[in-house]
Amino acid sequence: MLGELRREDRARADGDARVAAAVSAAVLDRRMLIEAVLAANRDVEAMRQGWRAALAEVPAAGALDDPMLSYAVAPFSIGSSEARFGQRIELSQKLPWPGKRALASDAAVADAAVMRADLRAAQLEIAGLASQLYDDAYVNARAVEVNAQHRALVERMKKLAEMRMASGRGSTQDALQAEVEQGHLEHDRVMLETERIAIAARINGLLHREPSAMLPPPPAELALPGAPEAASSLAQLAVEGRPQRVAADARVRAGEARAALAERAYFPDFEIMGSYDSMWDMPQHRWMVGIGIDVPIQRGKREATASAARARVVQAQATRDRTVDDIRVEVTRAHRELEEAIHVIDLYDTRLLPAARAQVDAALAGLATGQNDFPAMIGAERGLREVELAAFRARADAWRRQAALDRAVGRAPVGGSP
Repeated sequence: MLGELRREDRARADGDARVAAAVSAAVLDRRMLIEAVLAANRDVEAMRQGWRAALAEVPAAGALDDPMLSYAVAPFSIGSSEARFGQRIELSQKLPWPGKRALASDAAVADAAVMRADLRAAQLEIAGLASQLYDDAYVNARAVEVNAQHRALVERMKKLAEMRMASGRGSTQDALQAEVEQGHLEHDRVMLETERIAIAARINGLLHREPSAMLPPPPAELALPGAPEAASSLAQLAVEGRPQRVAADARVRAGEARAALAERAYFPDFEIMGSYDSMWDMPQHRWMVGIGIDVPIQRGKREATASAARARVVQAQATRDRTVDDIRVEVTRAHRELEEAIHVIDLYDTRLLPAARAQVDAALAGLATGQNDFPAMIGAERGLREVELAAFRARADAWRRQAALDRAVGRAPVGGSP
């Protein structure tokens, strides 16, 4: 774990360069954004320092107590002409029963492994959030484009309505309806700009930058996510490597070490000591060595501690089993939801979008020839706008579900570039 922590430190040292590369690119890139966020985010850094602290506690857990040095004098012997100066020096060292220090170290190592797994889980959460904000920025940018296109379309419709009214074939109501539609689209544009600022602020917050700092625009297109691997193989991969499973295993190991340590409490600890006492008349009696030993006869406290430790092991094992079940369910659900999202994208691309565009073209042609009225044209325009926005959301949603599947498996989300 120390080697892994050093690699984390090196990656953290490159954080400023990663952030600079991500925000200076011509187009916002998902992979670069995630790497920059993981290097710069303060929540991740706090978790990393917690892991460092847990690792630093490992040597202390198995270390011996400091030796005890004591010194005493006989105060009435100081300056006395009838007795020589009396003093006593003693040095002692406590020695726990063999195996106790190793078990304490094992428990501390397991606790550090829990912190490492918690860090990995936090990194996955932060990476998933960065990926989601990337998709939000993509949808927002596409919605702005759709809004501009439809404002131009409504303006064209308004001019057509005015021409019809001038020729006596239309009514003032048609032009007013187009004006109202333009007002709705302008309102949407303002809301989209507010949303864009909020998304950029959240991304900059993850990057530890000023909320108003500039960011590259999102890509014009998102590639379609690839078909996922088989759910069974992904579930097995997740069970073996997901941080939550790793943390659950480490908690079991920590509990087992503490339970074994509680069992060792029935065995006595020792204390060795050596002393020099000048108050003995015979020089042979002035130097003393000895040994002390605990007498573990108060079994009630020890039995309670051992029983609680064994119960915590069973609790940790049950939690690990539930974690494994949850992981399998999460992977299966995320796998199916990704397949569904890919199917929805195909549905929009091959059927819904072409049909909505053809409907608008037919409505425009019908309006020009007088075969249909203006409300039908407005309805077709609104329908096309909704379908276009839904198609962009569907593509972004597919990547959100890909990210959810990656998180369920225990890996950071990547991809999404055209």
